Amino acid sequence: MRKIQFIFLLSLASISSYSQTMGPIQLDRPDQTETPYLVPKGYIQAENGFTIENVNKELTNIVYPTTLWKYGVNERFELRLITELASQKFKDKTTTGLNPITVGFKASLCEQKGIVPKTSFIGHFTTANVGSDKFRTSFAAPSFRFLMQHDLSSRVSLSYNLGAEWDGESPEERYLYTLTMGLSLTKRLGAYGEIYGFAPRNSAPEHAVDGGFTYLVNNNIMIDLSGSYGISENASDNYLSFGFSYRFRACRK
Repeated sequence: MRKIQFIFLLSLASISSYSQTMGPIQLDRPDQTETPYLVPKGYIQAENGFTIENVNKELTNIVYPTTLWKYGVNERFELRLITELASQKFKDKTTTGLNPITVGFKASLCEQKGIVPKTSFIGHFTTANVGSDKFRTSFAAPSFRFLMQHDLSSRVSLSYNLGAEWDGESPEERYLYTLTMGLSLTKRLGAYGEIYGFAPRNSAPEHAVDGGFTYLVNNNIMIDLSGSYGISENASDNYLSFGFSYRFRACRK
């Protein structure tokens, strides 16, 4: 046990040592709005989230954790991998397993200039057969987003996403939007408020609001806490999420 603790502390010290040479870590969580910022070249970033989602009175989804793995290929391109260990509780029956794996990329398109926001593009592809049998889908499911952000001041930012996704079970796409206002309360503590939603082609739209806090431990480590509340009939009732994220250099020169 002491050896494991020593290795863990040594890893945190190594992560902390890199944090002195680059800017603060930028996350795609905890809000629903993905950031246009990319992971620095040669770095791996892991964004971990533990979530309890009450879809309705009968259905609860628990994710412990979802992990977004990101690798910075260069200044304009990153690779992405999403893995999720999840449980689904419907009435008195609980099913646990791995959700289908998602792979993808993020590409930087342009920097902020005047009224033109900093913009990036995300493309994802969720596999149909890589995951637990009970969570597999009939078809592979693509998704995409355009990610935009305006830095209104040194402490305030306005971010928004537009895109579409498929669920792997039907040919019906659902369009998505997000709008987030972020605020730096201190050098380490941040807060945000957000409205987001989904508009299936042939179904009623889903709208929700959420908010939360982030705390920058050092430039390479961040923790977060967030919650959501559904404001339309088809949206999930609520969720509560806690996250722990970090980045490190893939290999030393």
